Amino acid sequence: MAPCSSDANSSQDEAGSRNQAHPAKSCASKPAARFSAAIFAGTILLVIPAELSANAQSSSQETAQKAKLSINEPGAQFKLGEQYFNGKGVLRDRSEAVKWYRLAAEQGHAEAQYKLGRMYFDGEGVPKNGAQAVKWYRMAAEQGFVIAQYILGRMYRNGEGVPENDAQAVKWYGMAAEQGYGSAQLNLGVMYDTGEGVPENDAQAVKWFRMAAERGNADAQIRLGVMYDTGEGVPENDAEAVKWYGMAAEQGNADTQFKLGSMYFNGEGVQENHADAVKWFRLAAEQGVAGAQFFLGSMYVNGQGVPENDVEAVTWFRLAAEQGHADAQFNLGLKHVSGKGVPRDVTEAVRLYRLAAEQGHGSAQFNLGLKHVTGEGVPRDGAEAVK
Repeated sequence: MAPCSSDANSSQDEAGSRNQAHPAKSCASKPAARFSAAIFAGTILLVIPAELSANAQSSSQETAQKAKLSINEPGAQFKLGEQYFNGKGVLRDRSEAVKWYRLAAEQGHAEAQYKLGRMYFDGEGVPKNGAQAVKWYRMAAEQGFVIAQYILGRMYRNGEGVPENDAQAVKWYGMAAEQGYGSAQLNLGVMYDTGEGVPENDAQAVKWFRMAAERGNADAQIRLGVMYDTGEGVPENDAEAVKWYGMAAEQGNADTQFKLGSMYFNGEGVQENHADAVKWFRLAAEQGVAGAQFFLGSMYVNGQGVPENDVEAVTWFRLAAEQGHADAQFNLGLKHVSGKGVPRDVTEAVRLYRLAAEQGHGSAQFNLGLKHVTGEGVPRDGAEAVK
């Protein structure tokens, strides 16, 4: 058999080819042929064999069925809710996110239940509703979803969406804590420490603080440090206190940085080291801790751990004094009297003495009385001096 030819009149003009059908030699008998072409008014119409049409229709129906099954699956519904919540691949739409979270949640998807609870708690995509938040958090928590357990405990602790109930708070914190959730371990430790919802138990408090602290929870590290510092629930141990304070301080906790500076200054739990004391005082002072600012100023006055520098001392005394720190106010007053690190100004010194004296600072009260006797910076006034 001769091979299939192309259009026998390929040289025919373009106009004629638009108005005439010039089929090629038929190849319909060849197994490889899947369609024939007919040209009408310049448009190619494909005539699809019946078996192909039936297969395509079946495939389309199968795809549609799979898509329908997929969208009814809670996992797919949850993912779609996440897309609408985060605006990934679709416009962000919190109401639409709620819709899909709800569909998944109603089928028992724990994370969708948690997310739906959060939407009710925050009032995103739905009106804020504490009771609804509790409902969905509880459903997720009962399936072991750890964040929901922790949040449910917190809601009972604070009376959000439910009546305040410390025993219930302990229950849910305990479930989350057993799963290793650091914040729940911390809060459970606090409740054992204070005896709220459970009998007070320092040993249990230490246990849960330690577990949270070992997971890097700074608040737990601080509380564990305090317990070693004071001997509550554990034998008093300054070295252990320094260890846990140090971990929290390394995470940037300003109060613990100040405490650690004091321990290095006094040699408590560590060898006395003024350079390290300065390091920790400075870190806390830069975060605005008035006590640390005062101690750092004092170390510049005395040249402890840093070269003596009255200008630096005045800088740190002033920062602390502006926060109402009485010792800083008194010492800054002394600098204004002596003129070290700042121009001499007895009137300003008297003002600072008065601020400290009003807080009960004995030395400031005494110096203020002397100024009233001598009339330096204030009018001479014996009665005021005696007062």
